[in-house]
Amino acid sequence: MELGLKGKAVIVTGGGSNIGRGIVHGFAQEGADVVLADIDEEQAKKVAKEANALGGSTIAIKTDVTDWDSVQAMVKQTVEKFGKIDVLVNVVGWDKMQLFMETSPDFWDKVIGLNYKSDLNCFKAVLPHMIERKYGRVVSIASDAGRMGEFREAVYSGCKAGVIALSKAVAREIGRYGININVICPGVVVPESKDAISSHTLWSEDMMKIFTPEAQEKAAKAYALRRLGKASDIADAVLFLASDRAGYITGQTLSVSGGYTMM
Repeated sequence: MELGLKGKAVIVTGGGSNIGRGIVHGFAQEGADVVLADIDEEQAKKVAKEANALGGSTIAIKTDVTDWDSVQAMVKQTVEKFGKIDVLVNVVGWDKMQLFMETSPDFWDKVIGLNYKSDLNCFKAVLPHMIERKYGRVVSIASDAGRMGEFREAVYSGCKAGVIALSKAVAREIGRYGININVICPGVVVPESKDAISSHTLWSEDMMKIFTPEAQEKAAKAYALRRLGKASDIADAVLFLASDRAGYITGQTLSVSGGYTMM
């Protein structure tokens, strides 16, 4: 299926790690022009180099998505470089699994900043450009934790529920400008290697130690398709929703989780 993404100007936040990296690669293969917005500049430049070997044009811009000024600067650079913004993909997210009663206000602030405020900043900075051009596609990466609530992820679940509701509300408000907003909820996607993650990802060395090959095999049994996800699985869904093939789809939440949840 021809997706028509060649020459589209795309922003991918958190594009240096795991799912974000897979999404950047996917757009590059389609010939899109990509801004990889990530706080880890070294990792971002490495992934941008990988993407440029696949096609299109990818540049890395150091961005702290929790900081309004940083997001505005990144958006300005994107417009200066590519002259437009066709697609925004909000990937940045972070969590540390623990019981709610073990969490602290400082922890709440970090989780809220990275999982919810980041999307608010990017929506607010990018949407005026899309409204002016009467065209745009926004895809945010949430989690089924936000649809059902997840054990040891209470604050994260609340943030992802917020991303889902935010996306629906804004989709209702600006659909008349030809802008589609949708959400994807991945299952567990284990990084393919240490090179596929940055120092800021939730996939710390401790997490990688927990998800040993044996643990992954055991976890996969909870999935209808009997395997955990790959970054490319999520990227394929993002590419579709970012394309005009999905032009009549907006305000929707799609679980891409191998049947782990069926909502």
